[in-house]
Amino acid sequence: MIIVVHTTTANIDQAKTIAHALVEKRLAACINMHPITSVYNWKGNVEEEGEIELSIKTTSEMLEDVKKTIVSMHSYDLPALLWWPIDAEDKYGQWIADSLSYSYK
Repeated sequence: MIIVVHTTTANIDQAKTIAHALVEKRLAACINMHPITSVYNWKGNVEEEGEIELSIKTTSEMLEDVKKTIVSMHSYDLPALLWWPIDAEDKYGQWIADSLSYSYK
């Protein structure tokens, strides 16, 4: 099953390092990076920080390795790790599958 994994990083350098590692290991087909502003509660304080959001296209079979790679490379004590299944146009879904040596549908 194709999924999108969401995480955020402190800066573009860390985002690029994680993105390249995931794609080079064939754990992700494509990763989009977007600058965002996050407002969140941390240790009783409301914080506001600029971050880089990563949208990682992968499969449910790769999820555990994707999570382990992100956590091992991340500077945050508690990186955001969220994921959900997606529907994809067949040719795009097949491209993701081919990029990961995965059988699509």
